[in-house]
Amino acid sequence: MSSRKLWRVRAAAAVLAVLAGIGASAVPGPALAAAPPKSRQAVTFHGYRIEVPADWQVVDLAENPGACLRFDRPAVYIGEPADQNDCPARVVGRTAGIVVEPITARSAGHTTAATTRAQRGKATAPSAASSNDTIQLAVEDAGVLVTAAHTPATESLVRDALNSAELTASAERTELPRAAQRSAAAPLAAAGPQPGSYLGKGFDACTAPSQAAMNAWQASSPYSAVGVYISGSFRGCAQPNLTASWVTNQTNNGWRLFPIDVGRQAPCTSYSLKMSADPATAKSQGVTAAAGAITAASNLGIPSGSAIYSDIEAYTSTASCKAAVLSYLSGWSERLHSSGYLSGFYSSAASGIRDAASEYNNSAYTRVDHLFYAWWNGAADTNTGTYVPASHWSNHQRIHQYVGEVTESYGGYSINIDRDYLDVGTGTPPAPTCTGVSLDFTAYTTVQSGSTGNLVKAAQCLLKAAGYDPGAPDGDFGPNTTTAARNFQTSRGLTADGVVGPKTWTALLSRGSTPTVQNGSTGEAVTRLQRALTAALGRTVAIDGDFGPGTDQAVRDYQSTRGLSVDGQVGPATWGALQSGK
Repeated sequence: MSSRKLWRVRAAAAVLAVLAGIGASAVPGPALAAAPPKSRQAVTFHGYRIEVPADWQVVDLAENPGACLRFDRPAVYIGEPADQNDCPARVVGRTAGIVVEPITARSAGHTTAATTRAQRGKATAPSAASSNDTIQLAVEDAGVLVTAAHTPATESLVRDALNSAELTASAERTELPRAAQRSAAAPLAAAGPQPGSYLGKGFDACTAPSQAAMNAWQASSPYSAVGVYISGSFRGCAQPNLTASWVTNQTNNGWRLFPIDVGRQAPCTSYSLKMSADPATAKSQGVTAAAGAITAASNLGIPSGSAIYSDIEAYTSTASCKAAVLSYLSGWSERLHSSGYLSGFYSSAASGIRDAASEYNNSAYTRVDHLFYAWWNGAADTNTGTYVPASHWSNHQRIHQYVGEVTESYGGYSINIDRDYLDVGTGTPPAPTCTGVSLDFTAYTTVQSGSTGNLVKAAQCLLKAAGYDPGAPDGDFGPNTTTAARNFQTSRGLTADGVVGPKTWTALLSRGSTPTVQNGSTGEAVTRLQRALTAALGRTVAIDGDFGPGTDQAVRDYQSTRGLSVDGQVGPATWGALQSGK
């Protein structure tokens, strides 16, 4: 991420601001006005007609099958995306964009629990939810899946376009398979935590390559790891290939993945989506970003124990900007840790990485677990020069992006990439601690506004560890605890009433890593399991960290009453049910 290139691009952006965004230090396109445009154009595909602003680009994928589906400039894409898209390595930033594609087995693989179905005879769903600043709508009467990307500033503009949609006489119904929408507790698909332990070369690209390209590159390229942009409100490229099946296939074939989230940028930049300059607010925004990344990882089958990297592009550091970035990363790390993920941080070695290194031992900030730094010096190693002391992040915790924006071809497939060198290990997310607060009870009774005592202290501690800070655990269930409980409940899909009852207790007590445990297992994961079972079943399960006959019976009773396979083994499905509060 060269600083010289940053200023060169910015100079050109004075003329072509809307088309900017390509490159390692790409300048963001301007935020689109939320007010209704003066003129509109109609776009029709498959019997689905939508009106978008007249200045939006319309790309017919049948005529231009290799087009890159990018959201850094306003556009609507119609048709089925090609397996291989001609994208620059890095498209940073987002304005707005809409993809209208036919419902197929491939497109159905992109749906999640947040996907909304339009009612029979309708082409709209005004109440459709936005997840990760993306609205996805299945219009079955026209047989299309509509994916609309936006920023907070352009959401109303995008919703206006979606709400203008109509069915035409040529519309033909194709139903979205009911099994396509996976629940938040979908079975894990990756072959273990990602990237896991790996030493060697990798690459990152704006959009996940096709299966054929991945196979060809595996056979003849020097790379065995690939960076994929899984989430983030500022992610610039669509991901037509990235599904849980894609993740399964690559990891089963030996590829290592390093997942990347592109969210809010430093407040001292000109990007249209920035974190707050207030450290407390920035930390909360980091928590929110991590929650979205965890959801995306879960939908893709990327399990806890994996590292997820927050992409914060180069910035000119000041004391206040640095404090905001490190506070954002603290929230990011704490929220990832609470669900058993490792936290990673991507930035320029000369700005974000240098700032993080300078506060390495500052307990006011939660340190990230991995560094992913851009220093385009051409050296395939994890040396950080003068930017980071050799003693920092020295235990297999580094990825070096050493060359940017080069096109390479293997087996007949050309991809524009950044080259990376990885020295990473599995690591263990630090477990949030509750010094002086007991979490072990024979019963977890309901606590709510006005409640006091040790159970309230335990709830407050668990909420704080999960990234929803109610303040110091004081045993007094006040307004801040109610707000923290509501926010946690929302993140788990529970009724957000601020009351910590059986479901909320179960989700709080079971949070963390999800190793498979069974009769004979011991340790911290078994202790968490025993607490969660006590809350979920409403009866005392001995909390001793030893998976014996009593715990085995409790697990089987829980599995039986929750419609799970009754085998006494606590694997992904049972952990998923517990962590969703079932």
